[in-house]
Parts: sequence; C-alpha cells; structure tokens
Amino acid sequence: MKNKLKRLGCAVLAICMLTVSQMAIVLAADTVQGVVDFGDGDASITIQGNGGQSLAGKKWKLHRLFDVENSVELESVQYTFNESYKASLQKVVAGKLNPNKEADAVTEYEVIDYIQSLNAHVAEGAQAEQELEGAYSDYRYFIEEVAAQLKADGVNGETVNVTDTTADNTVVLKGLPYGYYIIEDVTEVQDKHTAASLCIVTTANPETSMNVKSDYPTVTKKIQEDDGTIGWNDIADFEIGQTVPYKYESTLPDMNGYDTYYYAWHDIMDEALTLQEDSARIMISGTVDGQEKIYQLSEEEFSLVTAPENGVTFQIQISDIKKIVDREFPQFNNLSENVYGQKVTVTYNAVLNEKAAEGTGRPGFENDVRLEFSNNPNGTGAGQTGFTPWDTVVCFTYRVEGVKVNSNGKTLANAKFKLYYDEECTKEVFVKTMEGGYYVIHTDSVESQNAEDAASICSDTSGVFKIYGLDGGTYYLKETEAPAGYRPILDAIKIEISPSFPEDRNSYVKGEGATEAVLVKDGSIAISVVNEIGKKLPITGSYLMPILFAAGAVCIIAGMKLGKKKYE
Repeated sequence: MKNKLKRLGCAVLAICMLTVSQMAIVLAADTVQGVVDFGDGDASITIQGNGGQSLAGKKWKLHRLFDVENSVELESVQYTFNESYKASLQKVVAGKLNPNKEADAVTEYEVIDYIQSLNAHVAEGAQAEQELEGAYSDYRYFIEEVAAQLKADGVNGETVNVTDTTADNTVVLKGLPYGYYIIEDVTEVQDKHTAASLCIVTTANPETSMNVKSDYPTVTKKIQEDDGTIGWNDIADFEIGQTVPYKYESTLPDMNGYDTYYYAWHDIMDEALTLQEDSARIMISGTVDGQEKIYQLSEEEFSLVTAPENGVTFQIQISDIKKIVDREFPQFNNLSENVYGQKVTVTYNAVLNEKAAEGTGRPGFENDVRLEFSNNPNGTGAGQTGFTPWDTVVCFTYRVEGVKVNSNGKTLANAKFKLYYDEECTKEVFVKTMEGGYYVIHTDSVESQNAEDAASICSDTSGVFKIYGLDGGTYYLKETEAPAGYRPILDAIKIEISPSFPEDRNSYVKGEGATEAVLVKDGSIAISVVNEIGKKLPITGSYLMPILFAAGAVCIIAGMKLGKKKYE
C-alpha cells in the first residue's frame, strides 16, 4: 500500500511539474529607483514617460513572444518561438491565414511571415532605425488580438510594478534575454492620475528606447467669487437665493488608438445647493490650421442625468468626445493620428437654497467632481473606464444675531427693521420668515423686486432677531419702527462681514472648511441695537392756578343766570 501511495505521489508531482513547465514563468518585480533587473540576459528596454505625467503607479505585463538571435555583424536578425507563447500565436495567425486551418498546424515561419506582412516600415538588421506603426494600423489591431488571446489562454508573463522612476521619468527594464516583447498596461486607474496605454511592442537586442503611449485627463473644479476681484478659485461666499457659478476645466488626453472616447463628469452637490439644469454649457478650445477656435457643444451632443447612482447629484455625459474633436479640430499627422490636447470647459449654475440657513459658517457647502474617461485603447473602449480623483470647492454663508435693548440694557420686543445693501437705504435686501428668524432671499431668486414682497425684520419677545444667509461684505440695518414709547434710530447701522480665508484660495482640500484654516467657527456676527430711554418734557405752573380756574367757573355760571331773568 505504501508503495502504491508513493507511486501515486510521484505521478501527481510529475503532472504538476509538467503543468508548470508548459506555462510562462510568472515573475513580479518592483522598480528600484526606476530600474528592474531581471538578471537573465544582456538586453534592456528604456521607457520614457510623457511630459508632466509620471510613470509611477503603472503596472505592466511583460510578454516575450519570440527569442531573437543577431548575426555576427548585426546585419540580420532571426526570430524563433518562445514556447510559452507559441500556442497563442498559432491560434491568432491560423484565423488570419485560413479559418479552417488547425492552429497547431501553423508553422513558426508562417507566424513570423504574417507579422512581417503587417510591417509598413521594413528595416533590415539588428541596429536599423525603425519607424513606429500607427495607432490605427493593421499591425496594432493584430497585437490587440494577441494580447486578448494571451489573457484567454492564461499566459500571464512577468509583472512590473512601477513604484518609482529615474530622475527623468523613465523606467529601465534590464537583464532581459534578446527577444520580441509586448509590454501590456494593466494599471488599475480608479481614482488615480493615470490611464492605460497602448501595448508597446519592441525588439530588445541589445538596447532599445521608446516613449510610452499613455495619456490621461485631469479635472479641476472652480467656483466664481462674486466680489469682482477674486474671480475663479476654490472658496467663495454667497447669499441664500444667489446664483453660484461653477466650472470644470480639463485637457483632452491622447485619444489615438480609441474607436470612441467616453467623457463624463460626476458631480456631488451639498443639499443646500440646487442645480439649474438648463445652465450647463460645454466649450472645447484649440487650434485648427494655426488659428484659435472655440466650439460649443449643441444640446444633442451631451446629456445631463440627475441622481444617477452612488450619491452622485448629476452627471454630464459625452458619449464620444473623440468624434466631436476629430470633426472640429482636425490636425492629423503622417500616421493618420490626430493631435490632441484641446481644453474642455464646462460651466453651470446652482442656487444657494434656504437649507443653507441651517449651516451658516463652518463647515460650508462643498461641491465635488471627478471625471470618468475611456481607459482601454487596446479595444473598443466601450464599458471600460477610469476615474480621476475627486476635486472639491466650497462656499459659505453667514448670519447676524441681533438684540434690541434700551440704554439700561432691557430687551425690547416689536422693533422693526429692514436690511439694505447701500448706506442711502435704497437697495433693499429681501428676507423671508423662518423658524427662529429670517433668511435672505437674493434678488436672483425674487420674481418681483417690489418692497412689498419683503418681510420686515422684527425683534421677538426676548428682543432677539436673527438674519441667516448673508454674503461677505457690508450691509446697512435701518430701524423702521421703534418699540412703543421709544424714538426710532434715524441713522442706518453699518454691518461688516469679513470672513477669514486662507491667502491661497486655490488649494482647498475636502473637509478643510470645518477647520480653523478657513473661517470663524459659526459664521455669526453679533450686534446690539440700542434705543435711548425717553425722558418727560418740562412743565410750568403755580399754586394760584386752581383758584383762578374756580373763580372763572363761578363767573360763567352767574352770567348764565342773569341772562335767563332778562328774558322772562
């Protein structure tokens, strides 16, 4: 029995060893100062990242499809199957040569000759310069099929994790056997500043350099301060009812290699903000034949979807921005690839609604956006997207907490006020009543600007009045009716609201509005409105006055009697 078990164990071990020998060797390696040394040969591949876009965070699969042998004087190069990839290559090429041909009947020469037939830039010898094939070439689509077949066959290749780069943003893969390599981008791009790139294919014998064809969009959100000097930034303040302008800015990535390119903004708004759906506009700006051009998308070229999913307030979607750009900004190079980098600007408005009265001061009302974009240039791009990190802006509003007292500190009820923007008290700030006070309703949200539409502010039984939803700046409070027995105050009371914002208003970080770095704690301004106690007017008179009044009365009565006798 022991011998049977031993023989069975040896058989299982043999099967395992056979299975492993038939698979590609899987190796995972991290870069060290931008370098990975595989220690398996003299060839190297140097990959240069795009300007301003670090390769750090990339993840690649390295596949050696063929082994390479150079002639003595490097005037010729010979390719032979890497056995780990032979079956996958045979399957793809069999379908190209003859749909009825069995894959295992495809020879090494047939595979190599077929790939050579796709070469639009033939170069002889190991060291000859070779031009790149275009993103829309037959060869590029063939490589896509090969990469898909490798995945289907479970051929994993070696993994490279780009944890860092060299000082000039390159990654060096050295210690490689001479070979014909596919470098496949398998980066997980969720909430990262990165995107998948086209498969890179090269012959490493012994040194080769290339630029990674990878580009990603970014998105920046801004809010427009209404004071006329600050302009677009990350932090602003507004009145309740006021229109709040927002914009997104992004630069289009290199979309070569994509059939279509999906572009969508996901926006999360605080509930104190109400979107004005018909305000959304999208502009693309760039050059055509050296001339600046701005194109505004029609309503049919994008869609706005409210409450789509996952707590998002709305999305602005462009199903294929590549189609629009290729049509409006054609600048094709010698590979029939368009030149991208156009700027996309989205603008829309929201209104700060009455819910803002519940949250004056900290933490403010944040608004977040992230960009969703196509992320598979090696396929149709449909359904395969990545996301940028969220970008956040914030707005604030403030309140006045007033108390009406007399000159002895006694609180007074029923004093009435109106609020104005100007010292002459001609431009009224409209307010509406709410529980515990009044909230501002900016003229942006008032259909009629007649004074009758505005409520009067009145001190309650405790002498208190509260006004919510004020902007930073200067207001004037005018007493229109004093409490009974008091003289109204003739001059308007000046109220200045000066929030403490950081010097750099373009570097807001989500949640920062709740900290001391941005604003006073509750955004309230306390004022006391004092009515002087009225004193009695002076009076005059003496002790003889009652006697004189009495004598006069007697004379009047006597006269009445005498007159009566005369007519009897």
